[in-house]
Amino acid sequence: MTGITLSADDFSRLRDLRASAPHEIASRLRNRRRRDLLGVDGKLFIVAADHPARGALAVGSDPMAMADRYDLLDRLATALKRPGVDGVLGTPDIIDDLAALGLLDDKIVVGSMNRGGLRGATFEMDDRYGAYTVDELAAIGADFAKTLIRINLDDAGTAPTLQATADAVTAAARARLPIMLEPFLSRWKDGHIVNDLSTDAVIASIAIAAGLGASSAYTWMKLPVVEDMERVMAATTMPTLLLGGDSGADPDQTFAAWEDALTLPGVRGLTVGRTLLYPPDGDVASAVDAAAGLVRGAAASIR
Repeated sequence: MTGITLSADDFSRLRDLRASAPHEIASRLRNRRRRDLLGVDGKLFIVAADHPARGALAVGSDPMAMADRYDLLDRLATALKRPGVDGVLGTPDIIDDLAALGLLDDKIVVGSMNRGGLRGATFEMDDRYGAYTVDELAAIGADFAKTLIRINLDDAGTAPTLQATADAVTAAARARLPIMLEPFLSRWKDGHIVNDLSTDAVIASIAIAAGLGASSAYTWMKLPVVEDMERVMAATTMPTLLLGGDSGADPDQTFAAWEDALTLPGVRGLTVGRTLLYPPDGDVASAVDAAAGLVRGAAASIR
């Protein structure tokens, strides 16, 4: 990775804080300087880092790319300091580290909730809510909740996941907390879960997810960029953020797809992780700047 944003002293202070004054972490999170959810351009650019808690450490051909927490935090610090980056999506361990490091002032905090469906587990589809709760997100002043909804019609583990998600959507609406749903139609293939990224499957997943909970007033969508995104975005009135994928994909092709989709009605920006944090050339700042330019450029063209 080009450039070092955090120092050994920063990490030493982080370790000391966790050991000797853990109450300070929650305090820093609650008392961070806040901002409005949407800026003047009405767009959001969120960097995602909730993969490790599901045991998903691979990027491209490196199965342990995200295993070094210090390296990941440095990449996140680089990204969060770039202009045009609005915030971060993470599990409590990531968010706590970033709060302790003082990196969350004026940033949107998105808390990831369901992390029980570990990658490769026989119970992967029973994706229990083992991280943030809506009550805790409200208590720490988070700006967003986020859930993953993999819908497998051949696996009974989907049912409790759907129920838990419905309960979370209802609770989030009651707390007036926006909640981001990331739906997929999924299936088992050779012992692994594979998401169906066909246009019709994405549309069907939206229809199922949108109806969860007692109110959809605070529901957002987090959707992949697939073929015929015009049809996909015609399937929902909910504000939508586009998700990224593994950085093993062709970066030029990925950025071109984002650029086209960002101009569609209802698309409010990007929530991207590995593609930007672990770019093929290692230059996190340049990758983040390019994505931010797409988000902010799309906002300007729509206005």
